[in-house]
Amino acid sequence: MNADITDILREWEFDSDNQIRIIQAEDGRQVLQVRQPMGIEQYELDGRPDGKKPFGQESVLEEMEGRLERHRSSHGSDEGFALGKDDFSALQGEGVLYYFRYLVLFQIGDFARTARDTEHNLKLFSLVERFVDRDDERKEILQYKPYVVRMNAIARAMISLHKEMKSAAEDILSNAISAIENMRDIDTPAFQFERVRSLNYLKATLKQIHDKEESPLDPLKVELEKAVDDEDYERAAELRDRIRDLESEVSSSRPEEALPDQ
Repeated sequence: MNADITDILREWEFDSDNQIRIIQAEDGRQVLQVRQPMGIEQYELDGRPDGKKPFGQESVLEEMEGRLERHRSSHGSDEGFALGKDDFSALQGEGVLYYFRYLVLFQIGDFARTARDTEHNLKLFSLVERFVDRDDERKEILQYKPYVVRMNAIARAMISLHKEMKSAAEDILSNAISAIENMRDIDTPAFQFERVRSLNYLKATLKQIHDKEESPLDPLKVELEKAVDDEDYERAAELRDRIRDLESEVSSSRPEEALPDQ
């Protein structure tokens, strides 16, 4: 095996406007690549970003959650369960990997995977908050929680907006604002900065969405999502028909748009 990657770097020269691509690996799976000035980073699109399976699991988080469940089964409660220093280090290292990946995913507009990865880190934060009793380690991770809550909320709100579900997006952002406002204070500059910045960003985004004229389809789409969640498929089919009919009416009444310049 030739370890020299010079030809690969020459084929994809660094360009700040063309840093990200998704390619097909030799086994057919798709991987995410980021061109940096001195090399290329590669991430798995699904599973752990580095493709590893710690403890034979999909992630360190999955392993620790499994240990917690086994403890509950044996002891009848969470009491006595704790994460050691090595457990904390493994979780922290994994959280950094997911952080690097979801930054890139957010950049390319893959909001579903951004939501998934930020949810992973929020679950990780929850474990640390509950089962790590060393204050310095808790602060080290939890000081960034406002930022991750914000990223998760923005990603989920974007998904709702793409489905033209304005009220659902507003609810997501409102809940995130409340969650950050009610967080237990952490005495670090990073926490204070991220809390203020995240609240300002979420409130500005919520106002922007709220001020935008609501589509008559939005309430129907929220109701449709609830019907599907409740497995009320008859109601869901009825709502889909109404939405389709309204979309058709809107489309037929809309004036033709000029084609963009070629």
